[in-house]
Amino acid sequence: MKLPIIKHLANFIEENDQDYVIEAIETLEALTEVPSLKDEELDVIGELISNMYGAVEVDKMVKEGKPQKEALNTFMSRVLGSIDK
Repeated sequence: MKLPIIKHLANFIEENDQDYVIEAIETLEALTEVPSLKDEELDVIGELISNMYGAVEVDKMVKEGKPQKEALNTFMSRVLGSIDK
């Protein structure tokens, strides 16, 4: 996950609509079922999906009243905390 990408996507959601990102996630998830995809391609798609889900989570926190910077930091701390376990 890359914080600048999550921030950019969170801004996109704020300016547009979360539905665009949800539909993109669903499209990318459907693409992962293509049997001829190489591992590297699946890794890239997985990274994109992870960043998009991260942006959706950050947007949720912002809508609950957290400032975006704090929401981003909270999300990344949560992700890093789950990796450490």
